[in-house]
Amino acid sequence: MKRRVRFVGSAILALTLCCGASIFFQAEAQPKKATALEGVKFDTASSLADNLKIFAGKDVIIHLRSGKTLQGYVRSVGNGLLHLEKLAARDFYDALVRMEDISAMEAKFRDLK
Repeated sequence: MKRRVRFVGSAILALTLCCGASIFFQAEAQPKKATALEGVKFDTASSLADNLKIFAGKDVIIHLRSGKTLQGYVRSVGNGLLHLEKLAARDFYDALVRMEDISAMEAKFRDLK
């Protein structure tokens, strides 16, 4: 009798786990769609400094002529200088970059929803 109760209990537990897992995987299987972020754009008619000003407070990736890459939040853009704060992978660091040393910039334009 005890064997039968254990067997039935184990079967119910296994069935419950299978149902729970199938519900979880169905929720994950819903396709996510890339949607454009509002207010984010590059203006090719403007200078690099003007484009960086649009991204004030946003996360960007800056490629330097030396080949080095910096990722951080645009704090401010001034007379030939860019202040990046909260540098990626460098806790408590900021960077001051000369605009003439920047060869390219990247920014996030889309997000999954």
